[in-house]
Formats: sequence, structure tokens, C-alpha cells
Amino acid sequence: MKSTNIKNISTKTGDKGFASDYSGGRHQKDSALFEALGTIDELSSCLGICFHLTNLKEIQIIQGHLQQINSMIATLPNHPNYAKLKLITDNEVAWLESFEEKIMEKVDLEKAFVLPGSDSTYEGSWIDFARAVARRTERRFFAFVYAMKRTDLDQCGSYLNRLSDLLFLLARASK
Repeated sequence: MKSTNIKNISTKTGDKGFASDYSGGRHQKDSALFEALGTIDELSSCLGICFHLTNLKEIQIIQGHLQQINSMIATLPNHPNYAKLKLITDNEVAWLESFEEKIMEKVDLEKAFVLPGSDSTYEGSWIDFARAVARRTERRFFAFVYAMKRTDLDQCGSYLNRLSDLLFLLARASK
């Protein structure tokens, strides 16, 4: 499909290693902000592969939640744009926990270390990979939260923590 709204994808505003957040602030591309945003984007891309392999509609819901998290991270809580965002709340965390419980009913877990990809299908191996990316995402997210003292992102942290657990279960369920 041809784009009719965007005339040029290259803005050249990042050529010197800086980029803008949703509040208009400029930051180095290697900042904790862009590390957090980038790893969430990477996780969502990995989940896109998982979706195409599994056709689990819940994966696309999770990708939507990850975009919401990125919007929250990239916008200062006192900026007018923040009030326009769809925030991650305890509802999204509860939805993820409910999905986890549903998968847990289908999985026999043993008290042992699981070599990623060893006890699952090809699809499960990709989900294991997504889980590893989710763990890194969590680390980058919390590094950003602590550095910026962002107390508005508590539910996002809970969501990301639950997500890696869910992905572990999904990989085990793919047998």
C-alpha cells in the first residue's frame, strides 16, 4: 500500500546521535530511555514471529500492550500528551495473569532447569527466545525507571515481569 500521508521517512534529525521523546525532549540514542524503548521494540518484533508461528491472538494483544508501555516510557508524566495515552493498569496485568493461569492448566512443570528449545517445538524455541529478550527488556526497563525516578510506570514493571513467566509457560505448552 502506498503511503499518502508521509512524504519522507528520513528526518535527518538523528544524524548526530540524538532523538526526541514524545514530550519533545532530545536524548542521546544510547540513553537509558532509548535502551528501554529499543528492547521493547525488539521484544515486540520477536513476538511478531511467534504470532505467525502460533496464530495465538493473545500475542498480538501483548504487542499492543508493549506499544502502550513504550508510549508511557517516551512521554513525561507531567506533559499534556501523557493524559492522552492509554495507560497500562492493573487490568492489563490481571489479563496477563489470567492468560498465564489458562496456560498453566495445560503444562506439566518439573523442578528442573529447562534448556531453551529442548522440550518444545520450533514455535516453542522462538517463544523461548522471546522470553530471553523479555528478561533483557525487564532489565533495561528498570534501569530506565531507577535512573529517571519514574514512579508512574509501576504497572508496566509488573506487566513485563509477568510476561517473561508467561512466555516460559507458552514455550513449555508448545510440545
